[in-house]
Amino acid sequence: MTAPLNPSAPPAHAKPRPRMSPDSKPFWDGCRRHELLLPTCEDCGRAHLPPGPVCPFCFSDRLAWKKASGRGRISTFVVVHKEWFPAFKPDLPYNVVQVELEEGPRLTANLVGHGGRKPVIGEAVRVVFDTVDDSLTMPRFEPA
Repeated sequence: MTAPLNPSAPPAHAKPRPRMSPDSKPFWDGCRRHELLLPTCEDCGRAHLPPGPVCPFCFSDRLAWKKASGRGRISTFVVVHKEWFPAFKPDLPYNVVQVELEEGPRLTANLVGHGGRKPVIGEAVRVVFDTVDDSLTMPRFEPA
């Protein structure tokens, strides 16, 4: 378990939560077990995000959830300085990074454990998990 993003932040329930659907439930269940799972097509072999009922590359419905390496590189980022949601005000400024995973899909999350410096495009990162509460664990990334 990792420390919360900001221990002085308001209760987790005050922040918007990811929308969980039947298609994304295995992803969130994996996060609770500290496993990064990706839907992978059993016909063309490609992993993809976001999860859906068919492969976006070949339209096969033969999908399996496979454990990902959790490693990737930052492909883009933003440092948020504006209070878009009041619940995130104590976290300002905070970063949002998009990570291209070794398996190909891109995942949006936060970069943690970087000492407050600006993220760097191309930087190698690895997934860590932030247990928000009993029903939600968020993937985050830290420098590899």
